[in-house]
Amino acid sequence: MLEFSVLYGGEKIYAVVEIGGKQYRVAPKQTIEVERLDVPEGEVTELDRVLFIGEDDNILVGNPTIKGARVLATSLGEVKGKKTIVFKYKPKIRYQKKRGHRQRHTKILVNDIIRG
Repeated sequence: MLEFSVLYGGEKIYAVVEIGGKQYRVAPKQTIEVERLDVPEGEVTELDRVLFIGEDDNILVGNPTIKGARVLATSLGEVKGKKTIVFKYKPKIRYQKKRGHRQRHTKILVNDIIRG
């Protein structure tokens, strides 16, 4: 099995961040797709809802967040997610509707994790 540092950009430090009501485990130099953020491409954003920071044996747990801790990330632009098919059907009355939907996501690159 691959080591954590190899999977998450070579850094030993990681954090759990809440973005758009969902929690993501992030590490420096890692790219992730999150719910759409109103941040232009190339601009640095500061994520302040840090719930957990771990580094080897040193652990910080928030209640619910860690005061002063933040994650700096650069926006890499918007991307469309996987297509979801919405199919409505009523038997015996010949009613069928088929629609597709693609949610927009923001791709971000995690630059740094700052402890509180």
